[in-house]
Amino acid sequence: MLKTNSLAFRLIAAASLWSALALIAAGVILSTLYRHNAEDAFDDRMGVYLKTLIGNIAAQDPAAPLIDTGNLGEQRFELPYSGWYWQVRQAGDGAVVIASRSLFSDVLDIGKANGRDVDDGVTSGNLVGPDHQSLRVLNQTVTFDPTRKLDVLVAGDAGDMESQIANFDTSVAITLAVFGVGLVLATFFQIRWGLRPLDRARRSLADLRSGKQSRVEENLPAEIEPLVKELNALLDSNQEIIDRARTQVGNLAHALKTPLSVVINEARATGGPFGVKVAEQGEIMRQQVNHYLDRARIAAQVDVIGVITEVNPAIARLVRAMNRIYSDRGLAVSAEGPGLARFRGEQQDLEEIVGNLVDNACKWGRSRVAVTTQYAAPEGGVGAGHLTITIDDDGPGLSPAEMEQAAERGRRLDESKPGSGLGLSIVTDLVALYRGTFRLDRSPLGGLRAAVDLPAA
Repeated sequence: MLKTNSLAFRLIAAASLWSALALIAAGVILSTLYRHNAEDAFDDRMGVYLKTLIGNIAAQDPAAPLIDTGNLGEQRFELPYSGWYWQVRQAGDGAVVIASRSLFSDVLDIGKANGRDVDDGVTSGNLVGPDHQSLRVLNQTVTFDPTRKLDVLVAGDAGDMESQIANFDTSVAITLAVFGVGLVLATFFQIRWGLRPLDRARRSLADLRSGKQSRVEENLPAEIEPLVKELNALLDSNQEIIDRARTQVGNLAHALKTPLSVVINEARATGGPFGVKVAEQGEIMRQQVNHYLDRARIAAQVDVIGVITEVNPAIARLVRAMNRIYSDRGLAVSAEGPGLARFRGEQQDLEEIVGNLVDNACKWGRSRVAVTTQYAAPEGGVGAGHLTITIDDDGPGLSPAEMEQAAERGRRLDESKPGSGLGLSIVTDLVALYRGTFRLDRSPLGGLRAAVDLPAA
């Protein structure tokens, strides 16, 4: 089904509107021309009858009374109220001298005709007949001699002509309607065929975004090919920038780690309160440097097109590792989720997010930690999709106030547990960089629930 804001809909709607207007105009023109031709032919036919009637009267003896001139070659002049009539009247007093048998005793008066027109002495017009027919009338006043001046009139049933015109109009309307539907269908298939390369380009972009391919490789028409070349050039430029940023981050990390290690080692070797304090602060500096370098690395690569990670294998490795690490406590770590779940991002980042949360749950869980994945793929290869990873434990949990404090950088709610306190804040930063959400809540297992929403692929 076409969308109203699509190019195909606009082109088809414009073509259909123009076709309808053109066909309607053609139908009106054809109907008008046919009507004019039909009326002219009808008048010519009646003109022949009028001249024949006048000729028959002129051939009779002027001194003798006029006699019936017959049917003038048209049998309907003799059928009662057939709609075809002729009559001859005195020009002075209007008395009927002779008339066709179809008229009986009725009289036709040209003076009552509508739309009268005079051309070469012949008056024409429209008149209602004795049987309520719509008549087309021709009348001519002829002077045969000084003592005989007659009004000669011929009338024909205009309903026959109107019926022919209506039949023609119907035929034209049906023909043009069929032609119009065919034209619209041909336009529809032509436009769909013409715009098919754009659909192929859309699918290629969807494959590019989902990680199925790294470049748009399509044999596209010449009008679209420059756009594809520019897009591929933009992808190459973007990749170069990312590679350069990663290199700079690595160089910075290498440049800072060695001096910090020297400072920490020297402080420890010196001993004393001052040395201990310097070593402690140096270690904090190293953690902060590593954290912000990792954050810079992630920010450089988070929007890279085509980076996709399979969720289940990554979580399965973490679960196996946690089960081994906490095996002495009898802690059971389990995971479940759809096998097709995919994360739009780096595997290392997914493992750091989930690993920090699972490790935190294992520290506080009594006997069970459950990792659940919910996944909905992007519709048609496009759209946002949905990926939610939930970690539940059966530990003591947190109060609402403690949940708000837990994500603060370096904040530790219980000093009895090992760690720097950066785990949840790192998770918060990573999730934010991927434009996701992170939340804490009560778990159905009785402890804490940590849930993250991440971009799906």
